[in-house]
Amino acid sequence: MPEKVVIIGSGPAGWSAAIYAARANLSPLLIEGTARTDVQMIPLGQLAYTTEVENYPGFPFGNIRAFVESAVDQDRHYNLPPIPNHPKEKRKRNSMADISPHYAVQGIELMELMKQQAINFETRIVSDDAVDIDVSRNVKKVMLKNGDPVETHTIIIATGARANWLGLDSEEMYKNKGVSACAVCDGALPVFYGKPLAVVGGGDSAVEEATYLANLKGANKIYMIVRRDEFRASKIMADRALNHPKIEVLWNSTVDEVVGNEETDLVSGLKIKNSKDGSVSDLEVGGMFVAIGHTPNTDFLSGKLEMNEAGYIQWTKPFRTNTSAVGVYAAGDVADDYYRQAITSAGTGCMAALDVERYLADEGIE
Repeated sequence: MPEKVVIIGSGPAGWSAAIYAARANLSPLLIEGTARTDVQMIPLGQLAYTTEVENYPGFPFGNIRAFVESAVDQDRHYNLPPIPNHPKEKRKRNSMADISPHYAVQGIELMELMKQQAINFETRIVSDDAVDIDVSRNVKKVMLKNGDPVETHTIIIATGARANWLGLDSEEMYKNKGVSACAVCDGALPVFYGKPLAVVGGGDSAVEEATYLANLKGANKIYMIVRRDEFRASKIMADRALNHPKIEVLWNSTVDEVVGNEETDLVSGLKIKNSKDGSVSDLEVGGMFVAIGHTPNTDFLSGKLEMNEAGYIQWTKPFRTNTSAVGVYAAGDVADDYYRQAITSAGTGCMAALDVERYLADEGIE
């Protein structure tokens, strides 16, 4: 018998969709992905690789770990990160002892809480990768890497988008230690306060990141590292960067290496290569924000849904999550190339589940 709804993806959009679908008695099946390196749909989504999440409503600084450990099943406590700034850092996983200092919820903690909430409402989870879909009939199919195809009346695609990186070994080494792909997510963290920072990129997104950082309380110098001698950004955005007193543009420049402080294990500078003469210079910064675009995780769809030129799924109805295929919905960053925030992803996950519920009711599927 076909499933009522299959959700592909396990980030904020996927788990929010699961929570709403489960509470509507739709018995959702969620495909969460695997940890394979050759597949981009990772369990718990990109947010699992973020440290402090200070801008998700309802999670102020507090004794977060005690709450997380009390809420999340013990067999998943191994997945929780070290307690930030904890003086002893013992990584005890079964302790309800008081935690000091208090801290903001970590990305993986927030995701484990969302997953637990979906499990509590009896969401079923398959730890496998979706590799294809068939939407040519009323009853659709989701093909899995290691399992049998799953038949379903509806599909919610919530596979997200991944940030594009420079591809440097040193960049990988300092991710979440001063290297980020989201200024809005991470820029206000204490680790960046009062330090000169670098933004890599020359498009509108890079200018937005740079101006956001430059306008933060305690902002220092913001360097924009642009590989050409002009912006790719629109003129109004380019003027915004060029006229900002705290932004300095380094033209014809690329990052050759990310440099860290051995004592703090945090970013302390960059080696900048001039693309005209090949010279390399040192730039002292306390963080690097890479803003060279995102790639939606839609390769497995094989062009079976309408997408924009960048590969993001297109919603076909205003304020709805409908795609070009009847009974198929998209939620989160896989369909959002503008906001790309955890809260907006969660919101569209809720919308997709409600859209599914109404579609099934209209079709008389119980």
